[in-house]
Amino acid sequence: MDWATYYPAYAEVKPTSHEQDLPEFQTPPTQRMRKEVTVADIGCGFGGLLVALASKLPDELLLGLEIRTQVTEYVQDRIKALRNQNPDTPLYQNIACLRANTMKFLPNFFHKGQLSKIFLCFPDPHFKARKHKARIVSSTLNSEYAFVMKPGGWIYTITDVEDLHKWMVEHLEGHQSFERIDEEEQENDICVSVMKVETEEGKKVERNKGNKFIACFRRMKDPPWPE
Repeated sequence: MDWATYYPAYAEVKPTSHEQDLPEFQTPPTQRMRKEVTVADIGCGFGGLLVALASKLPDELLLGLEIRTQVTEYVQDRIKALRNQNPDTPLYQNIACLRANTMKFLPNFFHKGQLSKIFLCFPDPHFKARKHKARIVSSTLNSEYAFVMKPGGWIYTITDVEDLHKWMVEHLEGHQSFERIDEEEQENDICVSVMKVETEEGKKVERNKGNKFIACFRRMKDPPWPE
């Protein structure tokens, strides 16, 4: 994955020893990232949460993953415009968006234990029972989240559909790699405060005076292998 394309401010060009012997016009630069992506917003929509968290998590690289092509292009253009509007600061250099079907390809983007935060904000509720298998939280997907998350990392969930909230709580609490975070710790987390108000869906729920159901979960350490 060529992350330098998405985070150019965090890339450095480092020619290999073989490349140093080539004429400059023949040298394919090897770009190495100074940081890894550690925060993923799965189903990022129009990028409201990404933009809001850019200044709250300045030392992290955040990636939005969105399956809709036109929405992805909109977010990419939005980030480019924000960077151009703030040329003398690192603001918004730490966020990016790419088109991806995370239900199929999440481990293709991240290695084991890479992420410290995953956001699942207002996912499609898939109301019909036969469509529940398409929900973004399931036993299979939870194992993939556990694989890419480091111990101590958080999964953040928010929805305005109580049935989906209960579903996500049941499946994440039922997974051996996650434990639910108590309400006091959850409410003191700055990302929860941002998540409540900065997503486009969240703003729509606010305008309609709807409810928001929030639950966060911590990635636990894997148990030691038996000797």
